Amino acid sequence: MEQLARGVKPYLYIAPIVLISGFLIYYFIGFTVFASLTDWNGLKRMNFIGLDNYVQLFNDRTFWIALRNNLVFMVATIAIQAILGLFVAVLCADRLPGSNLFKAIFFLPISMAPAIIATVFKYMLEANYGTLNESLRSLGLLGPDEVITWLGADLGVWSIIAINVFQWMGFSMMIYFAGIMAIPKDLYEAAQLDGAGWWRRLFSVTIPSLRGVTATLIVLGIVGSLKTFDVVWLTTGGGPGVSTQFLTTFLYQERANREAGYASAIGTVLLILAFVLTLAQTLWTNRKSKRS
Repeated sequence: MEQLARGVKPYLYIAPIVLISGFLIYYFIGFTVFASLTDWNGLKRMNFIGLDNYVQLFNDRTFWIALRNNLVFMVATIAIQAILGLFVAVLCADRLPGSNLFKAIFFLPISMAPAIIATVFKYMLEANYGTLNESLRSLGLLGPDEVITWLGADLGVWSIIAINVFQWMGFSMMIYFAGIMAIPKDLYEAAQLDGAGWWRRLFSVTIPSLRGVTATLIVLGIVGSLKTFDVVWLTTGGGPGVSTQFLTTFLYQERANREAGYASAIGTVLLILAFVLTLAQTLWTNRKSKRS
C-alpha cells in the first residue's frame, strides 16, 4: 500500500494544473467547434445553422488563397530552416574558428520579439524608399525609377518566408547542434577508417542519426506555420487585396467584422489541418523508423 501511495504521489502534485489546463483547452476547442455551427456575431445569442459556415467557407475564394499561402509558407520554411540549420550546425560542430560567434549571431534573432523583426523588415522592404531597394540602386542593380515591390502580390509571401527563416533558422541550428553532439564519436571514427570523406560522413552518419530531430522540427514547423500571424499582419496585413492572406489573418479579419461564427469555422479548419498534418508526419516517421 505504501509503495502504491509513493507511486501515485507525484501525479497528485501535477493533477491540479493538468485538470485546469486540460479543461480550459478542451472547453474552448469544444466551444469553438460549436460556435462554428452558429450564426453569431460575438455578442448576441447564437443561432444554430449547421454546416452553413463551412459551405460558405469552402466556396470563399479568400479561404483557398489563404490556405495555399499557408501551405507554401509551411513547406518552404520547414525545408529552408532545416537545410540551413543543419548546415550551420555541422560547421559549428566541426569546431571551425569563430564557430561560437556564428552560433550566437544565428541564434540572436530568436531572442527578439516578432513584432520588432516584422517592423524592421517592413521598412527595409518598402518599395520606394526601403533600405533594400536603395541599396540595390546604389550598387547599380536597380534603376533610379525602378522599384521592386517586395511586399506586393507577387513577392509578398516569399518575403514573409524570408523573414520567418531569418528569425527561426537559429532554433533549428541549435536543435541540430545538440543532436550532433549526442552522436557517438565511434561512428565517425569507423566511417573515417573506411575512407569516408566529409560529405560521405554527413550523408551516411550525421543525417541518418538526426532523423528523430528532423521529425521533431517538422512537427514544430507544421504547428508554428499554421499559427503564424504577427509577421504577416505587421508587414502586409494580408494585402495587397488578399494576395498574402493567411488563415490566421483571415480569421482575425472575420472576427473583427463581427463574424464570430464564420471565424470559428476557420479556426476549426485550422485545428483539423494541424492535427491531420502532424498525425501524418508522426505515422510516416514511425513507419520509416520500423523499416530501418
